[in-house]
Amino acid sequence: MKKIYNKLVRDKIPEICRANGAEPEIRILPQKEYRLELRKKLAEEVAEYRTDGTLEELADILELVIANAEANGDSLAALEKIRLKKAEQRGRFKKRIFLIATVEDRIK
Repeated sequence: MKKIYNKLVRDKIPEICRANGAEPEIRILPQKEYRLELRKKLAEEVAEYRTDGTLEELADILELVIANAEANGDSLAALEKIRLKKAEQRGRFKKRIFLIATVEDRIK
């Protein structure tokens, strides 16, 4: 019986399939399609995290964030530098602030 997946998987999944008695049908994606599939996979993992909120799903998201950066020619160090700059300029999310609205002061 053939089961269709049509999705990006981790590098060792074909080996795991074989170890479990299944022969995987795979192809290596060209760079442009790979970047598209990485974004789709990231959205999939975020949806799973929204459902169950596990640390394992967060680890999958982090792996995909790193893969997306590298696929675009960036590094984890560059990503971290930007993250730290934004944290310094705009803060983090530790204080649990939920912005309801702002009111513009029209009289100046």
